[in-house]
Amino acid sequence: MAERDRPKRRKHSAEFKAKVALAALREDKTQGQIAGEFAIHPLQVGQWKKQATEGLPELFGRKPERDAAAGAEHEQRLYAKIGELQTELDWLKKKLGPQH
Repeated sequence: MAERDRPKRRKHSAEFKAKVALAALREDKTQGQIAGEFAIHPLQVGQWKKQATEGLPELFGRKPERDAAAGAEHEQRLYAKIGELQTELDWLKKKLGPQH
């Protein structure tokens, strides 16, 4: 089979995967029924359900990434201010000279 004859892989959005995983987690339909409803392979339903199940504890156990990014930005500003103050202190010590 030539490379151009192969069907292209479909890429699904995170929202689509979440919908499928939620449908699977409800367990009111079989994986086959869910797969038919969303036009995907039944094994994919199981994989996304497993990923969702494994990821849920982590979701509730840590702070969102945006809080981490904001914290890193705040830390960077603080280090910049420390550097600025250290430079100012060094300049003042030099300007005033030794004091006995």
